[in-house]
Amino acid sequence: MKKQERYTGIVDYFSTHLPNPETELQYTNPYELIVAVVLSAQCTDKRVNMVTPYLFDAYPTASALASATPDEVFQIIRSISYPNNKAKHLVGLGKMLIDEFNNVVPGEIDQLVKLPGVGRKTANVIASVIHNLPTMAVDTHVFRVSHRLGLVSPKSKTPLAVEKELVKNFTDEQIPKAHHWLILHGRYTCLARNPKCGECGITDFCKSFEKIQKHGIKAVDEKLPKIG
Repeated sequence: MKKQERYTGIVDYFSTHLPNPETELQYTNPYELIVAVVLSAQCTDKRVNMVTPYLFDAYPTASALASATPDEVFQIIRSISYPNNKAKHLVGLGKMLIDEFNNVVPGEIDQLVKLPGVGRKTANVIASVIHNLPTMAVDTHVFRVSHRLGLVSPKSKTPLAVEKELVKNFTDEQIPKAHHWLILHGRYTCLARNPKCGECGITDFCKSFEKIQKHGIKAVDEKLPKIG
């Protein structure tokens, strides 16, 4: 099966079964989303959603967050992974939003990555979710699933390489949705250790499943590099 046939089949399936995918992070405005995404690095959305109500109650705006100390923020987010670093990042993020961006979360990637705690993946999430731009955030789920499905070349061994290949093959209109399709599929069906192939609706377009069927093995071990 040609790669573009896989893309077409996968898009058709998810367009029917998950036409309006959304982030599972809970937020009400761009400020809350960027804070939540910073917290979600190497942490589950479920855990972040347990913490952010208390954080947003204490610091409902970038200005309020900018006036806090890292120690104060730490006390609220201590159950999140890497709370010391993230507390410092969040206070710095609040200050920069006020001082340099007039209390507006920017939409451009090159501006977003200037914010403390915001790398390319986080910036792509904000640009996609808030501004509906054709940016593809590649987390561990997107990285794994895109390789298993055969959407990207085995030679694409970095998040950036995977991002470029996905952006090239999905249309601009599909990219914001495809980001969520791949994440959710990896989170609930195409699991890292025990993929639920028997429950998967896109095995007809999956390169790894083809190998599983051909060789009669339980699962394909891609031996992909771990990413943050």
